[in-house]
Amino acid sequence: MKNKKIILEKLAPFLSPLTIDKGAKLLDEGQIARKLFFVQKGCMRQFIRKEGVEITVQFFLEGDSVSSAESFRTASPSEFIIESIEPTNLLYITRTKLLETVKNSPELKHCIEDHIFDQFLHYQNLFLSRIMNSPQERYNNLMLNQPELIKRIPQKYLASYLGITPVSLSRIRNRR
Repeated sequence: MKNKKIILEKLAPFLSPLTIDKGAKLLDEGQIARKLFFVQKGCMRQFIRKEGVEITVQFFLEGDSVSSAESFRTASPSEFIIESIEPTNLLYITRTKLLETVKNSPELKHCIEDHIFDQFLHYQNLFLSRIMNSPQERYNNLMLNQPELIKRIPQKYLASYLGITPVSLSRIRNRR
């Protein structure tokens, strides 16, 4: 959390505000991510489409940074779609300005590297959970570690995130 605070403080002079409606897309598949966003208020999701089915990869709430990491880093087309689940207030910085600012601030660079490593660990845990835990265990872990998601995210997106159908999620919830 400390790193996020330092990152926002260092970037504050370069951040611009943006307000978007529920269902608005920040990034579509095939677009290049040229901005890094920070959620001030609201909720976003990142997902892919496979054979017409949406698969939610991650949710972003207040205090989280949002972008398509591979696209932002390499300036290549994104595999991901990022959209708002709620009306959302964001701050953003362009890729060009971020790279310039990081080059001039070793402390900022260090904080961003730590943040990226934390995100990597989060994705690693998600991956391990998908292959090691049952859907019930994944839901229980979500309730324990991120209960705000259960309250704020529509069931169809939660089910997709957990790798199950909405019907299966409904059954799991009814067992509790």
